[in-house]
Amino acid sequence: MFGRPKPVVGLDIGSSAVKAIELRPAGRSYKVVGFGIEPIPADTIVDGAIIDAGAVAEAIRRLLDGHRFKTREVAASLSGNSVIVKKINLPVMSEAELAGSIYWEAEQYIPFDIQDVNLDYQILTPPSVAETRGGMEVLLVAAKKEKINDYTEVVRQAGRVPVVVDVDAFAVQNAYEANYDPDPSSVVVLLNAGASGVNINIVSGQQSLFTRDISMGGNAYTEAVQKELSLPFESAERVKCGEPIDGVHPDEVRPILRAVTENLLLEIQKTFDFFKATAASDRIDRVLISGGTSRVDGLAEALADRFGTPVEPFDPFRTIQIDVRKLGIEHLAEVAPTSAVAVGLALRRAGDR
Repeated sequence: MFGRPKPVVGLDIGSSAVKAIELRPAGRSYKVVGFGIEPIPADTIVDGAIIDAGAVAEAIRRLLDGHRFKTREVAASLSGNSVIVKKINLPVMSEAELAGSIYWEAEQYIPFDIQDVNLDYQILTPPSVAETRGGMEVLLVAAKKEKINDYTEVVRQAGRVPVVVDVDAFAVQNAYEANYDPDPSSVVVLLNAGASGVNINIVSGQQSLFTRDISMGGNAYTEAVQKELSLPFESAERVKCGEPIDGVHPDEVRPILRAVTENLLLEIQKTFDFFKATAASDRIDRVLISGGTSRVDGLAEALADRFGTPVEPFDPFRTIQIDVRKLGIEHLAEVAPTSAVAVGLALRRAGDR
């Protein structure tokens, strides 16, 4: 009962690959003691929905057994349209009163049947501030039970024990807080761009101000390049990241990537506009970009140009020790962008709320 909370394997189940990381405390930070990435077949997971559970479970088993992860407990995460994150204002009440009324309050804000979701919440307003204002802000998170069950079931099929289910955007925030010493006076966008979607979490210090998932990601670039240049999937994946391919000139690729980037920027613009219209602050000081799609040629530069804000690659190993040779990692710069969610999940502990 008085021992340390048990560590977990952070397992990021993405639409193109599953990534796993295990951390151990090291001084005032952590070190990576387990690391692995395993691709999954195309269309196995579509828009966050698991289509072929057997294939996903097999990929997880290969990943965790092949890289000798000994810890059985796993933290996974969700994103997309089956997850709702909303900030609501409520009258001042105690924790016990809120626990008793939260489902009734949530019904007004959740577009699903309340019986079909798992609900979690966090009071954001300190008690002294709440009393002065006569109200308090509560962060409400709801996820469809069916989606949670799908993800936990593939973990069980792979022979592991799911103990935490988080949200992608908050997992990235965990990794950010562990690595960046957040400044409460600064507004930072954590933009995690994956194969099938983009998670946006706008934070100030350790508080999330606004989140949104965009259902468009790296697959849109790959499909556009495949279609326009008649390339196979693997070649399209490489050229979108700026790698040379025989018979393809970079000048042929850039206009295709720019067109997709423009569509993505429009969605990001909508997110920023809505945030600025509803938040106390209308400024954004910095964008930290992660995810495999963050490596698309020209995307970071286009973001910086459009929003006039510094855009930097998010480094999930900025203060976390990682021995690349021991873990068999050839190029850390290639795997770091896709590791943010898994690092954030690995920072959770069995028994976390």
